[in-house]
Amino acid sequence: METRPGPWIQALRHSHETLQAVAGPLDAGQLERRSYASQWSIAQVLSHLGSQAEIFGLLLDARLAGQEPPGQDAFPAIWAVWNAKSPADQAADALRADQAATAQLESLDDEQRAGLRLRAFGMDLDITGLARIRLAEHAIHTWDIAVALDPAATVAPDAVDLLVDTLGQLAARAAKPRGRRRRLRVSTSSPVRHYMLDIGETVTLMPAEGNGIRPELALPAEAFVRLVYGRLDPAHTPPVEATRVDLDELRQVFPGF
Repeated sequence: METRPGPWIQALRHSHETLQAVAGPLDAGQLERRSYASQWSIAQVLSHLGSQAEIFGLLLDARLAGQEPPGQDAFPAIWAVWNAKSPADQAADALRADQAATAQLESLDDEQRAGLRLRAFGMDLDITGLARIRLAEHAIHTWDIAVALDPAATVAPDAVDLLVDTLGQLAARAAKPRGRRRRLRVSTSSPVRHYMLDIGETVTLMPAEGNGIRPELALPAEAFVRLVYGRLDPAHTPPVEATRVDLDELRQVFPGF
């Protein structure tokens, strides 16, 4: 897994630029269209990204000032403000807040990056961890918006290159095993990775050797990222090689959020 903050922050900048290009020109009707996240309109996804950008900024500001960062009890009031905005304001304000949060990360010098540590979201994070959490949410929700407008949209390649190495953590936390034990090899392309996926009472996804054994599931890394994030429905599944694997079963294990 990439431990330097630079690549994560650079990918976050690219994701912001993609979000700006996709969402910036949308009119009121388009903003109220349903996103891939079925409970949210495009404007509501933007509102979520905007409120999270504001929270990330507050966390960074507090730590850089030598203060304790705000806790979870401070977040509902922020969400309430964003939820009360009109769709047009949710979109415009989200893009501004996202630009500010991204620029704030970019502005940190090497000393600040090396010394930053904070407790947030139930985790002890350094600057790489903070950027990693932000990129994961940002890149996936940007896809939620983009694919509602263009069914061929994909998650940005530079985000995929980084996120594919974090999927084990996500699988352990968010997967929903259905009681049937399965153990299968998974191989990805672009980038090439090899995993062992073990589904039982819990779900583990561990790196494995690519030793010439044919995997039960071979697919692009972009598609595997979306599978683990619960976004690989049949309409958005590229060609995959599956041997004795039921993709619908895996989709149930990874329902998304």
